Amino acid sequence: MPEKSAAKKNTSAQIVCKSPDDVKKVKPLADYCLEVHFMDKTVGKVFMKDLIFSSKAGVFSALRDSDLFNQVFIEYGVTTWPGEIDLAPDVMYDTIKKHGKWVLH
Repeated sequence: MPEKSAAKKNTSAQIVCKSPDDVKKVKPLADYCLEVHFMDKTVGKVFMKDLIFSSKAGVFSALRDSDLFNQVFIEYGVTTWPGEIDLAPDVMYDTIKKHGKWVLH
């Protein structure tokens, strides 16, 4: 007879992204660029090549691997990659809202 699981049902509140600067959709494009869509329907592009290949890339240097770069996903309204690499959605949103794009150096 199978034993009854001791695991408890997850009763934590589900996180619902509603802030205008929460990312709703992200799409990797050629040349280390992203197309991002925010909750308030703002859309823009993030150009990351200069940062990723700079000497100041830090954790973003891992994204030189285009396969890893293309694994971009959204977690709790934040543009994220495996390895806990992410972009600040508020800065991205403010810059795209003002200029239509965000160029990282």
